[in-house]
Amino acid sequence: MKRRNWLAVAGGLMLSATAMADLKVAVIDVRSALFTSDAAKEFSKSLMDEFKTQEMEVRSVQEEGAKLQERLKKDAAIMSDAERNKLIADLEEKAKEFKYLRSKLDAAINARKQEFLQTTKPKVDKVLEAMVKESKLDVILPREAVIYAKPELDMTAKLIEKLNKAK
Repeated sequence: MKRRNWLAVAGGLMLSATAMADLKVAVIDVRSALFTSDAAKEFSKSLMDEFKTQEMEVRSVQEEGAKLQERLKKDAAIMSDAERNKLIADLEEKAKEFKYLRSKLDAAINARKQEFLQTTKPKVDKVLEAMVKESKLDVILPREAVIYAKPELDMTAKLIEKLNKAK
């Protein structure tokens, strides 16, 4: 009985292997393609311009905190307890301010990135659909899910090229 089960499994695997031989498969790193496209490069530049002042404010607060920390490290031994406690309180306040500003900036940047992804997704889907038809693909696998693939199966560069052409 066990032998018959093994034969059935082996036969099923052989049939699957022949069916797989006919499949046309591609591997694509969509995230990489999306973020290295010309549109993404333009978006990154506009994002840096848009949040330049907030980034400068965050850096300024970080530098002020670093100066306070350096002063505390250097002069703690010669300071009175009251001075040291005030400096520690100022340092803690700067750390809170930095964390607040950094998280606020990160949230704003992430929101803009999500907007970019949402507006770009239909374009990517359209280009992928065209690639499927053009190359007569049966399956597209995400690069992250693939342990190994022959380089000729990777169509990421082709996707980038088509995304750059599609305006």
